[in-house]
Amino acid sequence: MLFGICNEIFKDWKLEDTFNYAAKAGYDLVEIAPFTIAKDVNHISAAERVTIREAAARSGIGISGLHWVLVQAEGMYLTHTDREVRQRTGRYFVDLVDCCADLGGNRIIVGSPKQRDLLPGVTYEQAWTWATDCFRDAVRQAEDRGVVICFEPLAPSETNFVNTAEEGIRFAEQFQSPAMSIILDVKAMCSEQKPIPQIIRESAGRFAYFHANDVNLKGPGFGEIDFHPIAAALREVHYDDVVSVEVFKFEEGPEVIATQSISYLRQVF
Repeated sequence: MLFGICNEIFKDWKLEDTFNYAAKAGYDLVEIAPFTIAKDVNHISAAERVTIREAAARSGIGISGLHWVLVQAEGMYLTHTDREVRQRTGRYFVDLVDCCADLGGNRIIVGSPKQRDLLPGVTYEQAWTWATDCFRDAVRQAEDRGVVICFEPLAPSETNFVNTAEEGIRFAEQFQSPAMSIILDVKAMCSEQKPIPQIIRESAGRFAYFHANDVNLKGPGFGEIDFHPIAAALREVHYDDVVSVEVFKFEEGPEVIATQSISYLRQVF
């Protein structure tokens, strides 16, 4: 099992300082939110991508990939009624694949709830078709560049499009590609009717990333969620990839969040 942490937890820190701290805390990987570098990944130059990759290597830590990928990227929408908007979004996902690979990452986490919500008058079936078309070119590019796009099922409170792991798997599997999968997220799974360990077992072999957090929007070990049965289920299905800390409330500060989360995860796993 590899442990990662999302860089936006460190807010205004320089990326190199984030890499150094995460490595010293015991993490294997850092997951990058592109908006912490630039609003559009096309504004991250080739030279800057090399610099970031080398800074991580100097710190002795890897870059797992990208998440929060449509935040601050203007004009992007997976299920928009305007074909031009959807095409622009599809091209941007190709750009994200290239950026991820250039940074040394191999996973792209696609949550972006407000860029996939069904607009008025749009049926679920229409949205499904449009979103599928939006990913086609990116999946082919991901195959070429060794990246896996992980679509994220999210709670109904966040979006009205793809709310369960079962739906997410059905969406990903229609591409019939190793470059398209899903991510399981503890906070999101808390909105389902099934226990989290059951969701993990039913999704065995069909998810390629895992976010560790709590329903209270804080890190693992900061709330009521017991990760012992979660860890047991992940071991049972032979998941040996990344477990990455993602939080949405930062009041404890990055140092406390990072150190206590990794301490709890290593104890549990």
